[in-house]
Amino acid sequence: MSWQEKIPAPGAGLGSAKVQYGALCWRDGGDGVEVLLITSRDTGRWVIPKGWPMPGLAPEAAAAQEAWEEAGVNGQINPLCIGRFGYQKCMSVSATVPCAVAVYGLRVAKLASTFPEVKERQRKWFSREEAATLVAEPELRQIIAGFTPPEDGRPAPISAEEDESPGPRRKDGKRRGH
Repeated sequence: MSWQEKIPAPGAGLGSAKVQYGALCWRDGGDGVEVLLITSRDTGRWVIPKGWPMPGLAPEAAAAQEAWEEAGVNGQINPLCIGRFGYQKCMSVSATVPCAVAVYGLRVAKLASTFPEVKERQRKWFSREEAATLVAEPELRQIIAGFTPPEDGRPAPISAEEDESPGPRRKDGKRRGH
C-alpha cells in the first residue's frame, strides 16, 4: 500500500483515508474571484470536481482531468496543492469510504458545452464567499473562502539556482526590483 492511500484528513473519519485529487476552478469576475461548483451525481449537492488518482498522471494533472470530465473545464492548473479536506464517500446505501482530497487551483480559460458528464451534473459560477457557504465540508469551505489566485509570474516554491535569489519574475524573465 502506498503512502498516498493512507493520509489522515479532518472530516475523513478515524484511521486512514483514500486519496482523491480535486480542482478549485476559478476565474476573475467583475467583483472579484468566482468559483465554479458542480452538483454531485448522487445527492445533487454543490461540490468541486474530484476523483481518484490516475496511473501516469501527476496529482494536479488528475485534478485537471476530473475538471474536464465532470465540468467541461479547460484552463491552467497550478501544481501547488492549496489545501486538503476530508469527507465520507458513499459507495452504496450501507457503505462509505473516508477520503482525503488534495485540492489544486485551476484558472478556467474555457467551458466546453459538451463533456463526458454533461448530462449528469449542473455547473454554476459563484462568488468565492457564496461558494464557500454552499459546500458541505468545513475544510473545503475554508479552502474556498481563503483562496487567493497566484500572481502572474510567481514561481513555484522550488530551490533556485545557486547564483539566483528566489522571488517573482517579471514577464521578461528578470527578477522584480532588478
